[in-house]
Amino acid sequence: MVFPRPIRAVVFDMDGLLIDTEVLIRDLMMAVAADHGTRLPNEVFVRMVGLPEADSDAVARAHFGPRFDLAAFNREVDERAYGAIQAGVALKAGLLELLDHLEGAAVPRAIATSSSHASVRNKLEPSGVLARFDAVVAAGDYARGKPHPDPFLVAAERLGVAPDLCLALEDSHNGVRSAHSAGMMTVMVPDLLDATEEMHEKCVTIAESLHHVRDLLIR
Repeated sequence: MVFPRPIRAVVFDMDGLLIDTEVLIRDLMMAVAADHGTRLPNEVFVRMVGLPEADSDAVARAHFGPRFDLAAFNREVDERAYGAIQAGVALKAGLLELLDHLEGAAVPRAIATSSSHASVRNKLEPSGVLARFDAVVAAGDYARGKPHPDPFLVAAERLGVAPDLCLALEDSHNGVRSAHSAGMMTVMVPDLLDATEEMHEKCVTIAESLHHVRDLLIR
């Protein structure tokens, strides 16, 4: 048996796990940085993945320097991202099949994300996926963002399931740290970030895809 305890609920991250947005945002941020006459290296971007907005901005500010107009940079990235998302964002492979399985087994589902509720609606409503979750925990719903446990603890509370009986699915290192510190059985599904030794230690397993997660659940 892969999981040490019965799974009574599943809590999902959003960007990079449900939808293929991390690559989109990375490429947009790099392009906008170039338009501003500077560079955003990949190694700087990956340090921002999975962080709350304020912490992500702190990483960007440390890289670009105090004279860089970070507010204007963020506005331009947001405008371009909004247009790209309205054109359609790809769902991650295996998501619909995993949701079908969980619904069939009557396992409640939540989203725990560092994004805002408006961002969640913008990204997930067009595909109809948002309606398939029982709860959404987003920025403003918790005191401390990832890597603190708060987002996952709030999600468990809203689903009415003890954290240690929840399965958490994450693609980022900070997300894994958050879920693990909340006491959840954690599985990393890598997107832009590889699974480090720390991730292997904190996760029940590392899954290749959401198809793989579904296979683990039906064993």
